[in-house]
Amino acid sequence: MREAGWLEWSSFGVLVAALLVVDIAYASRGERGRSVRKAWIWSGLWIGVALAFGAWIAVRLGSDAGLAYLTAYVLEKSLSIDNLAVFAVVFAQTGVPPALQSRALLWGVLGALVMRALLIAVGIYVLERFHWLVYPFGALLAYAAIQTIRGEAGRRPWVESTCALCSSWISRFIPIVPQLHGNRFIAKIEGKRFATPLLVALIAIESADLVFAVDSIPAVLAVTRDPFLVYSSNIFALLGLRALYGVIGDLFTRFWYLRLGLAALLGFVALKLVLSDVVHIPSTLSLAIIVTILAVAGLASRFMPSPARGTRRPAASACSHLDQIKVVEPSGHACLDCVAVGDTWTHLRMCMTCGHVGCCDDSKNKHATAHFHGTGHPVIRSIEPGETWRWCYVDRVDF
Repeated sequence: MREAGWLEWSSFGVLVAALLVVDIAYASRGERGRSVRKAWIWSGLWIGVALAFGAWIAVRLGSDAGLAYLTAYVLEKSLSIDNLAVFAVVFAQTGVPPALQSRALLWGVLGALVMRALLIAVGIYVLERFHWLVYPFGALLAYAAIQTIRGEAGRRPWVESTCALCSSWISRFIPIVPQLHGNRFIAKIEGKRFATPLLVALIAIESADLVFAVDSIPAVLAVTRDPFLVYSSNIFALLGLRALYGVIGDLFTRFWYLRLGLAALLGFVALKLVLSDVVHIPSTLSLAIIVTILAVAGLASRFMPSPARGTRRPAASACSHLDQIKVVEPSGHACLDCVAVGDTWTHLRMCMTCGHVGCCDDSKNKHATAHFHGTGHPVIRSIEPGETWRWCYVDRVDF
């Protein structure tokens, strides 16, 4: 297998740049990619381009290189499906509508191109320098397999802590305004800059991709450690991610055993990585195993009953405490509990039942929450300039 030279790298760079232009132009079309049918068509086109590039690699660098690229691409593309499921939770938590989700995903992909390059370079370097790291990497993949089986439940607490517009750690760096301001990531209100829910969603997406990259890059390194093959397979799996997001709900609806298949994939590459010094699994066999796992998951979804049938979580109910909202005035314009102990506060929230003012959960004392626990008054609202946001503590429903 011949190593990639300047021609392969430059051709890859030009092709990726052209595809990004197409993707951005496609994004500017607005409604074009909304339907599931069009999303499937565009996903198929992106996959076709990736496979054609793999054929070009086979011609240029040899059949072994082409096979290693194809195996890495199929693995990375499969694992990205679970990534998109978390993105769906991010958008649900931040309230970003479908019309703006594509914008957040586009910038997320652009950031991922740079981040993946750095992580791949580091991963290849440390494995070449410290070979014993294959064992903790294998353990990390095994843990990722368990998290994949758990699905959203395993990652939901992190998503909620990041995307909660009231208590997100992001507000420690820039205050958050809970209303969308068009397609802007930053809003300027009364001379002060605020992060919009769109920026919160973007940061959450980039953070999620970082977490997934820590899982998926070791998985690809179990297939090949050639920098060109690892990076190109990663990038082609990322391209078209927005189109694939349009079919994510359809995928998990039709193929309810898909998540178990993804967990099995991670388990396989964990074993391949850990046993690499003892057992050599050729790329042909690796690709066959990966395709078999996905095929079994698809056939099981087609012919076996859904494991989730009868165990679906009930939808969130509407807030039942609207009658407890009274016409009250704020008891002050500072968190008196913080003032009493000499602390500062970040955001202020007012109880809609009695007018008590407390600090939000992004302040260390969380006096607004403490007031709820002490009184049972369930509904608060922000009294920050320009905000009319309300929150029900009991039902956890933003209304």
